Amino acid sequence: MKQRILSAAAFERAQQVIPGGVNSPVRALRSVGTTPLFIERANRAYVTDIDGNTFIDFCMSWGVFILGHNNPAVSRRAIEAVQRGSSYGIPTEVETLLAERVREAFPSMERLRFVNSGTEATMSAIRVARGFTGRDTLVKFEGNYHGHADHLLVSAGSGVANISTASSAGVPDDFTKHTVCLPYNNVEVLEQYFREHGDHVAAVILEPVACNMGVVVPSLDFLRATRQLTTQYGAILIFDEVITGFRLALGGAQERFGISPDMTAVGKIVGGGFPAAAFGGRADIMAQLAPDGPVYQAGTLSGNPVAMAAGLETLHQLTFSGFYEKLEERSNRFITELKGIVQGKGIQLNHCGSMFTLFFNDAPVCNFADALRSDKERFAHYFRRMLEHGIYVSPSQFEGNFISECHTDDILDYVLKSIKESLE
Repeated sequence: MKQRILSAAAFERAQQVIPGGVNSPVRALRSVGTTPLFIERANRAYVTDIDGNTFIDFCMSWGVFILGHNNPAVSRRAIEAVQRGSSYGIPTEVETLLAERVREAFPSMERLRFVNSGTEATMSAIRVARGFTGRDTLVKFEGNYHGHADHLLVSAGSGVANISTASSAGVPDDFTKHTVCLPYNNVEVLEQYFREHGDHVAAVILEPVACNMGVVVPSLDFLRATRQLTTQYGAILIFDEVITGFRLALGGAQERFGISPDMTAVGKIVGGGFPAAAFGGRADIMAQLAPDGPVYQAGTLSGNPVAMAAGLETLHQLTFSGFYEKLEERSNRFITELKGIVQGKGIQLNHCGSMFTLFFNDAPVCNFADALRSDKERFAHYFRRMLEHGIYVSPSQFEGNFISECHTDDILDYVLKSIKESLE
């Protein structure tokens, strides 16, 4: 690997105008003891920095590129859209076409609305749920990250896991007093809370597979309990499938596990590499939204025609025969080999479909408390060693890694060899 001289200079310059030199905290790579890569281009399974180093990418823009970077057909659709005009602030047919495709994949989303980010999607879904139920209390789970809205930064995962405070500076207590945080994967505590307070709960929001404290797969009993209890007490069940949507199956985790929520937030893959997300759910709930109902939500760039075109082409390719079966088969082969490599090394391998996390932890990781016991210094050393091998894994102990269609068997074999050498 060439020395990252140009990236270092670019980072120094960025810090003069951008707080921390980055527009999202984890990109600074402070938690892994190095400085950021500044990327010049990406193609298929690779990213190339401005120093000319090319890396196999296992972050894939945090799970966005299930088809790989710079998919030719997706890029072509986006370019064609730009040539017609990049934004109108007026409806386009492509918004409806993509909405219909999303609803085909997620039948629980009888009506949906596009926004620009996962944060907007979850924030808006919660507002609608509160408007529909007339209640205030939101139940979330430790280590589940649902974006950076004030009332959601309570015991959250992702980059927030590295902040020592319970939430974030600048968030008044009044903003979070209606947010109740319970342990993930704990049916007993959830049942007890609903017995005591269920009549006041507007919504329960969760990642149906946690991806922001690292990949943590829930028990089916836990998922079923969220569905049964919200139904029993008249609360809204919201699945945050910003990462798992179109990743674990065309219909996301709810298809994979056979559990249908009342509302869903999707993002990342749905925009095909452009800023886009959506929230939706039962028609009677979504009827609360203005202009039909009293719950307000809006966005100048919502339903942006470039993002809609890229998303439509992406979802079209995901419907190709055998796409998910092939991705799952390749991922399973990789995971099986990886299990053998990490065995006996004080590392827990958590995975679901084409997502995985190596926790530098002696004990199984089933919730946020387990994840927080991981050795972040060991992970940081592992990250830097992988970088030396030309592999960019997600730069946090509390994030997932993503296998795409473009991670061929040859690439995965090299990655396995490099992980083995890095751990040794």
